[in-house]
Amino acid sequence: MWSGPRNISTAMMRSWGNRPDTFVCDEPFYAHYLHATGREHPGAAEVIAAGEINWRKVTARLTGEVPEGKRVFYQKQMTHHLLPTIDRGWLDAVTNCFLIRDPREVIVSYIKKNNDPLLEDVGFMQQAEIFDWVCARTGVVPPVIDARDVLENPETILRLLCEAVGVEFMDAMLSWPPGLRATDGVWAKHWYSEVETSTTFRKPSRREPEPLPARLREIHDRCREDYERLYEHRLH
Repeated sequence: MWSGPRNISTAMMRSWGNRPDTFVCDEPFYAHYLHATGREHPGAAEVIAAGEINWRKVTARLTGEVPEGKRVFYQKQMTHHLLPTIDRGWLDAVTNCFLIRDPREVIVSYIKKNNDPLLEDVGFMQQAEIFDWVCARTGVVPPVIDARDVLENPETILRLLCEAVGVEFMDAMLSWPPGLRATDGVWAKHWYSEVETSTTFRKPSRREPEPLPARLREIHDRCREDYERLYEHRLH
């Protein structure tokens, strides 16, 4: 599941992780990304120490046997972690899906953690690149789901997603126990405070959206081009 940051990607991981037949993994390229780029993220040294910095070893694990003898391997992936230096060939061995979110909402949320993001930090450009690669490689449009659609009608969208990837929908995907998980990355304490208390997909806020800083208008407009192109293909 390819998502940018500040989306509902962790809640989606909770949903799939609550299935008895599914093993989940959390941002497996994060350590490599931080090691290769030197970006300053909360707890970066701890993430690098705990993770795998060799991307070839990461892709071997992602395309190997499903851990713990499970039937489904759900991989929560951040699009900006798949650096251009990582060979894309391993994507042939997995079913690629795309979780999108309105770029205004992403950016307004992101700047609460990083006040000066670059275009590549918010992942839309990379998400479109991966989407195009999968389309060209397979000749078909991969499943795309929009965060707001999921929050407004989780069962409908999850049923459509399960049908698209060829697995049976389970009611267990609609709610889960609160708390952190052993499968969460070591960065959970920095980023997962909201999802830690969640037990289901929360309805989207009806409040007026927070204003987008003028200095980020150009980044927003560029992201919106990629978002709207994928939005046309969303399951609904």
